[in-house]
Amino acid sequence: MAARVLVADDEDRIRQLVRMYLTRENFEVDEAGDGQTALERINGTTYSLIILDLMLPEVDGWTVCQEVRRHSDTPIIMLSARSEEYDRILGLQLGADDYVCKPFSPRELVLRVKSLLRRTPGVTPVRGAVLQAGNLTVDEQCCQARVAGEELRLTPKEYSLLTLMIRRPGQIFSRESLLEQVWGYEFTGGRRTVDSHVKNLREKLGEAGATAQVETVWGFGYRLVTLR
Repeated sequence: MAARVLVADDEDRIRQLVRMYLTRENFEVDEAGDGQTALERINGTTYSLIILDLMLPEVDGWTVCQEVRRHSDTPIIMLSARSEEYDRILGLQLGADDYVCKPFSPRELVLRVKSLLRRTPGVTPVRGAVLQAGNLTVDEQCCQARVAGEELRLTPKEYSLLTLMIRRPGQIFSRESLLEQVWGYEFTGGRRTVDSHVKNLREKLGEAGATAQVETVWGFGYRLVTLR
């Protein structure tokens, strides 16, 4: 079944351009011209990925992103003409998986969509082992992370970060290395992007009572350690 993508942007030209490039790659595409319509479509349809403009009328993109994250880990790519670091970091902290500044290359956007979907749990299962650190397990076959048997809800980037680290427990990964191995392309968000995703991953591990945690090694990067 083809992956279904929602494109939420108030500019007809942008929606049509993105739709054209995505349909060429055999994606099914729905559109929304404002935030309220986007929420209605999201509540009524299961999407593989959402492309979300920040400056939507009626309900802005920030709010739509927060609402989605209340009940779903659907990958979100934010679009915005606002390129300041603060806006990028805030978008990632709210739960977005990627942030693309306007004007953008439609071909690059398609590559980012494909990259995210390859890393999305449940979308493209891959053969793999069951990895464990303390009471934390990652089943690569099912693309699921669990703490003491309970499923841990992670975004695609959080899952990819965790999987990379649990494969090599104790190994220190620099921010640059994580950007290269998890994002898989030259990403303009910089090292703060990694910090935001690690922060969110830590919070989820802590709230779930995981006995493994992502530790900061000051001046070097991050590593996964077993606490007890």
